[in-house]
Amino acid sequence: MLLYLIRHAHALDDENDARRILSERGRAQTRAMAGFLRATPGFAPAEIWHSTLVRARETAELLAAGVKLPARLIETPGLRPEDSPGRITPRFDHPGVASVALVGHEPHLSALASLLVAQTPEPRFLFPQCAVLALEGAASYWQVRWHISPDLLPGPDARLFPTG
Repeated sequence: MLLYLIRHAHALDDENDARRILSERGRAQTRAMAGFLRATPGFAPAEIWHSTLVRARETAELLAAGVKLPARLIETPGLRPEDSPGRITPRFDHPGVASVALVGHEPHLSALASLLVAQTPEPRFLFPQCAVLALEGAASYWQVRWHISPDLLPGPDARLFPTG
């Protein structure tokens, strides 16, 4: 199975965390990442699972449209920032879907990636906003295929994503 872990793009501040929407910077990050993913051989998840929070749903929608994916977008429990990574992992054992993208949050994504690759929920990966980590595996064996962050992408929007 191919699994793409994607952190939501930059969002506006809001007192209600669940309603935070993407900022213009976040939309630019997502456009840049969609351009990269569109040109990436093999990036074609059959489904895009996203958390219940608005910024994750918006990131998933913009990525799917920008990459021109026919993937189904599915709001999925277990992808919120405070969720245990072990809550979502049993869903990866179902045959029939060869490739899934998850759009979620920190610290959940770092803990999930660490649990899959290093068998520890202690974070071993960094997920800048709109970063993508591609994993390949099944059951208890997962390996990293690649990892990209928007600040590494060339183009006119690159200046919008300072590393500091």
